[in-house]
Amino acid sequence: MSEEIEQIEQVENGNEPVVKKVKKSSSNDVDFGGLEFFYEKNKKAITYGGAAILAIAAIFSFYKFYWLPGEEKEAGNEAFFAQTYFEKDSFLVALNGGLNVQTSEGPKTMMGFKDIADNYSATKTGRLANYYAGICLLRTGKFEEAIGYLEQYDGKDEMVAPVAIGAIGDANMELNKVDEAIKFYLKAAEQSSNAFTTPLFLKKAAFAYEQKANYTEALVTYERLKNEYSKSSEAREVDKYIARVKTLGNIQ
Repeated sequence: MSEEIEQIEQVENGNEPVVKKVKKSSSNDVDFGGLEFFYEKNKKAITYGGAAILAIAAIFSFYKFYWLPGEEKEAGNEAFFAQTYFEKDSFLVALNGGLNVQTSEGPKTMMGFKDIADNYSATKTGRLANYYAGICLLRTGKFEEAIGYLEQYDGKDEMVAPVAIGAIGDANMELNKVDEAIKFYLKAAEQSSNAFTTPLFLKKAAFAYEQKANYTEALVTYERLKNEYSKSSEAREVDKYIARVKTLGNIQ
């Protein structure tokens, strides 16, 4: 704020002192004149910048609240048919589609998980289709291609995420890339610690260690399975596996 101070000045005729009040500017005063000058100088850039922000906000709102929900619904409708054939172990049909199916809008040619993943990549269903496509390819012996799709799945589901990672381990095992398989089995075991997927992938990792004749690490992994997940189905015969690797590795 400005404040008034008293200032004594001498009147020229008669040297009679006169008290005048003078405004003193404060450092907190807003220089409105300066702001006006700045706006006038830059008003074109400010106007265009504001319009750009509004345009971005409008595009984002359209994408999030209109376009994306519509895409998600379409992807879900397509995935319904692919999922049906997947559950019947018809992996090639689930993967590639191509069959005529009946919908509420009439007959159509169904999409497979490959096309769903490619055409609806922005949606959750499209991203999940990468997982299903990878499993279909794994089950039909196309291991390298399976790895490519499985690596594109980035979901965090407690069950699906570790299974997707473990499936990459399975594909590498089929390709005789045992070190890679072990890496992904252990990653899958740690991805989501639970009584269903963790013991499964610990057992697979231990078995893979055996294939490399690394009986010490196999023993450590089997013993972890026994100690931490003793009630799991994978641990039912773990004592037999422990005895086997001790014998093969001459471990006391």
